[in-house]
Amino acid sequence: MADLFADDVPPAAAAPAPRGDAPLADRLRPRTLTEVVGQDHLTGPEGAIGRMVSAGRLSSMILWGPPGTGKTTIARLLADAVGMRFTSVSAVFSGVADLKKAFAEADRAAEAGQRTLLFVDEIHRFNRAQQDGFLPFVERGTVTLVGATTENPSFALNAALLSRAQVLILHRLDFAALELLLARAETLEGPLPLTPPAREALVASADGDGRFLLNQAETLYNAKIADPLDPAALGAFLQRRVAVYDKDREGHYNLISALHKAVRGSDPQAALYYLARMLTAGEEPRFLARRLIRMAVEDIGLADPQALVQCMAAKDAYEFLGSPEGELALVQACIYLATAPKSNAVYKAMKASFRSARETGSLMPPQNILNAPTKLMKEIGYGAGYSYDHDADEGFSGDNYWPAEMEPQTYYQPVERGFEREIAKRLDYWDKLRRERAGE
Repeated sequence: MADLFADDVPPAAAAPAPRGDAPLADRLRPRTLTEVVGQDHLTGPEGAIGRMVSAGRLSSMILWGPPGTGKTTIARLLADAVGMRFTSVSAVFSGVADLKKAFAEADRAAEAGQRTLLFVDEIHRFNRAQQDGFLPFVERGTVTLVGATTENPSFALNAALLSRAQVLILHRLDFAALELLLARAETLEGPLPLTPPAREALVASADGDGRFLLNQAETLYNAKIADPLDPAALGAFLQRRVAVYDKDREGHYNLISALHKAVRGSDPQAALYYLARMLTAGEEPRFLARRLIRMAVEDIGLADPQALVQCMAAKDAYEFLGSPEGELALVQACIYLATAPKSNAVYKAMKASFRSARETGSLMPPQNILNAPTKLMKEIGYGAGYSYDHDADEGFSGDNYWPAEMEPQTYYQPVERGFEREIAKRLDYWDKLRRERAGE
């Protein structure tokens, strides 16, 4: 780790050109933010990163996204773009001593008038106490922290750190972005030894991971293959599933769309057909498991709470059994979803509540429902007058839990289908009690 914290780290400058024998992914690494693919919502002129670079000043941030989407690359380019010193640590290989050294060097750089961008890869792997160690250095501006994580920051990072850093979400690379990466590789190395359908299959097999795609392309280049491979030969060569779709008919994205809509439309027979089309074409089962889980929460939700449980169990069963036995669990989950009662009430509630949260900012909850762990907080009224629901008649106090500046909102509106019919009855009953206790 010594080279990561060298005393003579120079001010930010364009990264040196990769060696000719460097891995393909490294040789194709973007040299500017405008070359980053698939993240225009962040790096474009109207994106959060684009705006910060235009202003010449960075805030601490957490880059959250799947593997191979450009988190490390973006961090390096950010330092170059605003003229900051760049240093990095990895939570996998670094400990407290490495962090102390990095902060000490950042302090010395600050005295010399040089700001430091500290990139922390896999920041979620640091424990809560270690995460707390970043706070004083971030607060006084010793470093601008850029953390990278594949895990949901809400669960993986502590609240104090999250309050000091903006969470920016990187998207899984879509087909067009992956195609652009392959085109750049072919500009550098020449045409891939693939038929057009095999080339499409290779892109689909990457499942949004640009690094994986370029590594697979490099394997093909290194093999010096003479005759172009078709999809079946490509799968055999790479020893990995690649989706074999007829180019003249529905491809990867059309078929997953058809599967989703058949499930939403409660047609298990059509859903099975499209699932079978994708599995027999060689589609990655984990991709299908992920999409089935999404269907469970978007189109069924609490109309049948077991839908999500079934899909998670199917994913675990596939991981445990592997192919071909594990595919049966995916088939079972697909049938369950297609035959379950449908509701998008949870999905709509999420969008409405998120929109409301963004619009209302940081309104304080009512004082009576705030904890008062200290004497001072008790003296200023925190927790005063709180009604403990379990002590109330029917276990329901009917208190108001909304900020004083907000009227109560209705985000979640269950439908009259499945288990949500029972939820609607409960909500109606509680609303009736609330009105009675308010004297309405």
